[in-house]
Amino acid sequence: MITLSPRVIAACALTAALTACGSSASPAGLTPVFEHGPRDAGKTVALTFDADMTADQGPRAAAGERFDHPRLIGTLRTLQVPATVFMTGRWAEEYPDQARAIGRDPLFEVANHSYSHYAFTGDCYGLPTVPEERMRADVERAYQALRTVGVPAPMPYFRFPGGCYDRRALKALTPAGVTAVQWDVVGGDAFATDPDAVARQVLDGVRPGSVVVLHCTRSAAPTTEEAVRKVVPELRRQGYRFVKVSELIGAANGRG
Repeated sequence: MITLSPRVIAACALTAALTACGSSASPAGLTPVFEHGPRDAGKTVALTFDADMTADQGPRAAAGERFDHPRLIGTLRTLQVPATVFMTGRWAEEYPDQARAIGRDPLFEVANHSYSHYAFTGDCYGLPTVPEERMRADVERAYQALRTVGVPAPMPYFRFPGGCYDRRALKALTPAGVTAVQWDVVGGDAFATDPDAVARQVLDGVRPGSVVVLHCTRSAAPTTEEAVRKVVPELRRQGYRFVKVSELIGAANGRG
């Protein structure tokens, strides 16, 4: 995920057509899409972090660019904030010790952000595109990478790179058995230089049941950790409880 674009706005419109009251129901034959939890089931909020690394960024990592953010993960642990981390398979391969530690920490849950971080539609931030016939394989390759590095139980949740998807992509991923997890609050941390602005954007957007999208990538989101240190105490002051995405999905599905 990076930031909203016309493509993502269109995807959000499609989300509205496929979801009901934040539930993960969808028409038969399409991957369900989840955007937020129930608005009337208590003041809960899920912070989610995309651990982005595109398949062709290996040379940049070898040259010293850091796509991880261990200080952010450390801050979440210090503050005791449950979170859901959407990892690309390529990120897990580059940082296997970190991926394994996050995956084995009960404070967190790890979900799928594709293997390649290539787009599942055209016109998505200039990302290369996964052919339709390879979409399911890309998701399954990510799960294999997560398990290979030692993530014991990756969740059956998938976040589209860039948040870009269409009906064709939802149909292609149906056999993978995942729920597509979007969001209703954009943190705006990608390439941001002002942590106060990121914190304000999150705080202004959060409602009960919100899913907030942020990043776990130092090179592309260097201010995220500082913003989190501002957001967490303020939301707690307002009475919010931090949960993982799985709790929000469980609450939504439990409504029948």
